[in-house]
Amino acid sequence: MAGIKHISKLYINETQYFSGLSQNIYEYQIGGYQVCHKWLKDRKGRILSLEEIQTYCKIATSLHETVVTQKEMDKLCDKIEHTTI
Repeated sequence: MAGIKHISKLYINETQYFSGLSQNIYEYQIGGYQVCHKWLKDRKGRILSLEEIQTYCKIATSLHETVVTQKEMDKLCDKIEHTTI
């Protein structure tokens, strides 16, 4: 997506990090919570298992797809508003 800022490396400890995460996905809120931030915060001080790392990646991907779908729906709503009889 053009114009979207990306977090180059989101470190979870001294040596491990997530990359390729856009800032708008990291900051995406549901129910007043930044989903990605809160998920990591709730696991602070722990070593993440491979399954947990995969879960985090799935969460981020799901949020990305949610944002894409929301934008598509916004375009459809605009189109409907201009074509309503």
